[in-house]
Amino acid sequence: MKFFPHALLIALSLSATGALQAQSQPAPAAAKSLSEHVKTDISRHRAMAKAHEEAARCLESGESEERCQKALLAACRGLAIGKYCGLKHEH
Repeated sequence: MKFFPHALLIALSLSATGALQAQSQPAPAAAKSLSEHVKTDISRHRAMAKAHEEAARCLESGESEERCQKALLAACRGLAIGKYCGLKHEH
């Protein structure tokens, strides 16, 4: 059997895409049994994750850490406590 690297890359990227989509969408049966408090908490976690992803992309683009931190703070306003948007780590 011949090895086709392009086919392997396509298969891996498709399976990774499917795995990411599966993680971000709750199972319909599970979603029905969640309380409103838990649903709100899930929504806030997703919003904070999105804000952190945008901050990471900002830093990757070459922007200054100060500018990216300000954008993160703006995106997290009302979501998290403190100046680190619910995440404090070393720099």
